[in-house]
Amino acid sequence: MLDFLPPLNDHNLPYPDTIHPIVVHFVIAMVLFAFLCDVIGYFTRNVRLFEVSWWNLFFATLSIFIAVLFGQVEAGLAEPYDVVEPVLNLHTLIGWSLSAILAGLTAWRFILRSRDPQTLPLPYLGVGVLITCLVCFQIYLGDKLVWIYGLHTVPVIEATRNGVL
Repeated sequence: MLDFLPPLNDHNLPYPDTIHPIVVHFVIAMVLFAFLCDVIGYFTRNVRLFEVSWWNLFFATLSIFIAVLFGQVEAGLAEPYDVVEPVLNLHTLIGWSLSAILAGLTAWRFILRSRDPQTLPLPYLGVGVLITCLVCFQIYLGDKLVWIYGLHTVPVIEATRNGVL
């Protein structure tokens, strides 16, 4: 069975480089931009920004599942050493949670949009603040995995293969 899989490269991946960060950056940008549009639209009463926010949130929800899928694959191929495991596990847990929370938020937004596309309730914006904070914490954990612990970087992969880590 393993003979049918492509060989792993210097980054311990079957494809040239990590895909998870590429997809997840779109999700991050769309979620944060959607919240920003909601806040500006709420205070300026510019309802066109609510439409921009809705579509960003909708596509972010679709994209986060792709990001989580590639994140799972790449986390499984990372061969994390002992110090990394708690951070990687928390990052994974929050990633799955964010996908569910974002799907719920998008469903809520769809209902609000169906009832009255001209307004947004203040509690919805409050949840937007919480989601923004959770996304920022997730960014911190992802950065830590790459820039501190070096997952999928060539020196760390070589050290793991040589039994140093």
